[in-house]
Amino acid sequence: MSLEKIPGQIRVMIENVQPEVDGGRYPAKRTTGERVDVTADIFADGHDHVRAEVLYKKVGTKEWSRVPMVEQGNDSWRGSFYTTDKSDYVFTVEAWVDHLETWHDGIKKKALAMLNVKLELLEGAILLERVAGKKEKELIQLATKFRDDKRYLENVEYVQSAEFNELVHNHPLREFENRYKKELVVVVETSKALFSTWYELFPRSAAADGKHGTFKDVIKLLPRVSAMGFDVLYLPPIHPIGKVNRKGKNNNVKAKEGEPGSPWAIGSDEGGHKAIHTELGTLDDYKKLIAEAKKLGVDIALDLAFQCAPDHPYVKEHPGWFKQRPDGSIQYAENPPKKYQDIYPFNFECEDWQGLWNELKSVILYWVEQGVTIFRVDNPHTKPIPFWEWAIAEVHKQYPDVIFLSEAFTRPRIMASLAKSGFTQSYTYFTWRVSKQELIGYMNELVYGPSRNYFRPNFWPNTPDILPYHLQHQGENMFIIRLALAATLSSSYGIYGPPYEFYDNNPVPGKEEYMDSEKYEIKEFNWRRTNRMTDIISIINKARKEHKALQSTWNIQFCSIENDALLAYIKYTDDLSSIILVIVNLDQHNKQHGYVQLPKYLLNIGDHINVKLHDLMTDEHHTWTQDWNFVELNPHKIPFHLFKLNIHESHM
Repeated sequence: MSLEKIPGQIRVMIENVQPEVDGGRYPAKRTTGERVDVTADIFADGHDHVRAEVLYKKVGTKEWSRVPMVEQGNDSWRGSFYTTDKSDYVFTVEAWVDHLETWHDGIKKKALAMLNVKLELLEGAILLERVAGKKEKELIQLATKFRDDKRYLENVEYVQSAEFNELVHNHPLREFENRYKKELVVVVETSKALFSTWYELFPRSAAADGKHGTFKDVIKLLPRVSAMGFDVLYLPPIHPIGKVNRKGKNNNVKAKEGEPGSPWAIGSDEGGHKAIHTELGTLDDYKKLIAEAKKLGVDIALDLAFQCAPDHPYVKEHPGWFKQRPDGSIQYAENPPKKYQDIYPFNFECEDWQGLWNELKSVILYWVEQGVTIFRVDNPHTKPIPFWEWAIAEVHKQYPDVIFLSEAFTRPRIMASLAKSGFTQSYTYFTWRVSKQELIGYMNELVYGPSRNYFRPNFWPNTPDILPYHLQHQGENMFIIRLALAATLSSSYGIYGPPYEFYDNNPVPGKEEYMDSEKYEIKEFNWRRTNRMTDIISIINKARKEHKALQSTWNIQFCSIENDALLAYIKYTDDLSSIILVIVNLDQHNKQHGYVQLPKYLLNIGDHINVKLHDLMTDEHHTWTQDWNFVELNPHKIPFHLFKLNIHESHM
């Protein structure tokens, strides 16, 4: 390589800039008001001092804003900025050798050693003039002063002062800067992308008399859902249900007369993905449901299931969109040993794949135009990831605030890739993380691992498909424990509502499935009924709305506690204006006690400890004055503490 092409005077190296998702192939994700922590490995040859800055700006603007980076040790640097509104950002890193700061460090050491520094003062004068240029008269005057031998002792004293230290810090000598070769993107999404509280119910079970429920019945339930503190009401598919190969109760291969079938077997002679099941009501009824929910601060989430019943109009109109078997029949869905005779999956390798993609995109846009702002996407991992990346991007061109929740209980890399491709939130493995060690390990993976920059978790203790083993045949305490964990570990969580609220713990033997699953039948619930769970849900969700510390997943610090049956963790805001301490008894049967240690360094607590605690569940107040403080939890009362902390009279 020709030397003319080498910037030979640039000595600083910039590596491993984060957040950089797949080399910048995908953007990092934040919501309005969130902090973006930028880290990088920055170093130069020798012992000269290095300075670095984060440069950031909103997409489409010209002027860069700058924030200094701070060296964290081992040449690892960090700097942060906040997203102030819902605009996408770009950022990069710039670094240089600061000869003024290097000189200052050296002259201080020599002065302390009582060495003669006359020559060093002259060198400093030259450096100050280089920093000043023609603008900084103060620095030019100071350079003149450093050349005055009569002021030698005064100058030696001044270069060691805090005032001069601040001056050097505020006037970096910027020469031969190195700027990172990439400008990385941060997508800023609506606040609900990070903080949301979901309740799922089947609208056909919303009637009080056991009859087929309607959207009008769901409207009657909205005050109940809102009063419990939920801001998303998620309904399974609302489209016509296939009549061919319809499944019966408990997934029976043949439905009996009058059995409603599975809502996920979409389509019949009444219509397909842009139609509404007539027994639920009309499109106007559905739009009224959306409007009435909005008045209560609740969004209606639509289930997006891209699959068809055998009698879906697509099957006749576009047979090429489905996989044909040698005998001329269409391949139904299978996940051996499970068979889904009532569902035909799309063949995304079909010849008319472009027509298929465009039609499915039109389905999403159709429902957005009817007022839908949130989609819970069924099994997205069984469709090509490039399709989702394209479809979500196309929707966001017109409707950037639309939220997509990925219901992909699958392998980690696929879940990660779906998140990168544009999904706003994702279901997680929380459903199966039970022990203290499992929960801590999983949260540390989500919060401190690389996926933090693109994967937003949504914790569900149950779903219509999953009754996990630890809830089967268990009492209400375990349901409450799992609810408390989901609602406080993650800023977004949800429950498959009535079965969770009313402690349905009856499984299909040997499986993580509900016996008499609501997927295949209409249930009758006493919607006027409340219980211990209803009250606890309401209090927790109220706390989530009132305390910002519970509105982020990324602000968790686990606390030391001398009992493996007790899990303790702090949630906090950057300015410590909101601090929550959660302590959960993971043992549903027995009292558990232990001593918990608060992270003093994190909370700026000095040697004199005076912490006021208000339990938001019981309204009890406590004061802690020791490094280690005693707690005891009886699961038959409330198996967890939800403490609001106030720090007083702390001296570092």
